[in-house]
Amino acid sequence: MCLAIPGKVINIEDNIGTVEVSGVTRKVSFDLTPDVKVGDYVLVHAGFAIEVIDEEEALKTLEIFKELAEHEIH
Repeated sequence: MCLAIPGKVINIEDNIGTVEVSGVTRKVSFDLTPDVKVGDYVLVHAGFAIEVIDEEEALKTLEIFKELAEHEIH
């Protein structure tokens, strides 16, 4: 199963940049999303931003992930 996680673009330099996901930052490639801008939300998979997405949808998805983590059985 593959999973892409939404994150907010913090900076971009030469198609590589930083994306913040729930307080954690990751370096990602923007080769697949050449029109991305700082402040956009993107779906991140395997170190690549694969799609620019709507902020509202990104925040809803992150909230669902948070709820799932809270209900995880240990």
